Amino acid sequence: MEFENQILFFFSAIGAFNGLFLSAYFAFFIKNKNRATYFLSALLLVVSIRVAKSVFLTFYHDISNGFIQLGLSACLLIGPFLYLYVSEAISEKKQHGRTWLWHIVPVVLGMVLIGYYFPYKEYRYLWQRSSNGYLCWLLFGQWLVYILLSIRLLKEPLRKLFSRTAKLSTKEIWLTTIVTSILLIWLAYFTATYTSYIVGALSFSFVLYLSLLLWVLRRRDARPFFETPKKYGNKTISDLEAKTLLTRLDELMHDKALYKSPDIKLRDLADELSVSTHRLSQLLNDNLGKSFTQYLNELRTEEAKKLIQTHHQFTLEAIGREAGFSSRSTFYTAFKKMTGKTPAQFKRSLP
Repeated sequence: MEFENQILFFFSAIGAFNGLFLSAYFAFFIKNKNRATYFLSALLLVVSIRVAKSVFLTFYHDISNGFIQLGLSACLLIGPFLYLYVSEAISEKKQHGRTWLWHIVPVVLGMVLIGYYFPYKEYRYLWQRSSNGYLCWLLFGQWLVYILLSIRLLKEPLRKLFSRTAKLSTKEIWLTTIVTSILLIWLAYFTATYTSYIVGALSFSFVLYLSLLLWVLRRRDARPFFETPKKYGNKTISDLEAKTLLTRLDELMHDKALYKSPDIKLRDLADELSVSTHRLSQLLNDNLGKSFTQYLNELRTEEAKKLIQTHHQFTLEAIGREAGFSSRSTFYTAFKKMTGKTPAQFKRSLP
């Protein structure tokens, strides 16, 4: 293989290999896994298989027909897993049941039947983009339909994207990036007859690393070199804006009871309010005179006091966990600081 082709092979294959690695990471090693995590893992897996097929078919023409068929069939699962991931991630409530199987089981059965009755080795013309390539058009059509369904789920984030006032949360930015990336990969493969077949693989490498870069920068509050930093300085938040934000904060805390989550961070709450962490911290300090930790502990202590008065059968440790404290020592320390009594003393003082 010539040096130019080696470089092209490397950059087109690196996305597939890292996609497989990330798929395994999300499926087995990430903490606090949920259904959305598994859907993302499955999405990365099927896209990586599809891309790997393209890479090896381009540079190693003698690969097995079975591998080629597997890569092409994987397209049928990219759309469903994208839709299921977006649907699960954007939902405010935890999804139950197995309705997601209706999107996966029929597709898998279809892949098996198609592979059995119309194998790539004998019906290659059906899998290629031509006037008789019915299976090829089926793959691209079904993939596009699910992309459009996913875009429909993101209508609210997309509205914010073109708004001058509303801001996208980190989750909304991530989901929009994922859907846009899959759409770009679809376009790259769909237009491959006019460009090059390897463009689809290269596009995956590009969008994978761009998505990870945007996510890392967002999580760290860092900014790309081409973005002008926002200047907050010591500028105070206006009374009207502060009142609006505090009202929304109060609604979030009492309607969703976010303080009960022991893992909630300043970034999570800032995303819910669509403000920066700096802005939220400034809001709490300037208008409530509290740090984020103090604010949370006050809400959790008030919740714990109510539970002690109404749930006599609960142990104090259980009450602390229910109120959102991550440990017994944190619960006791915060409770005594806020009330002047330990939880046990408070319980004994009740009439």
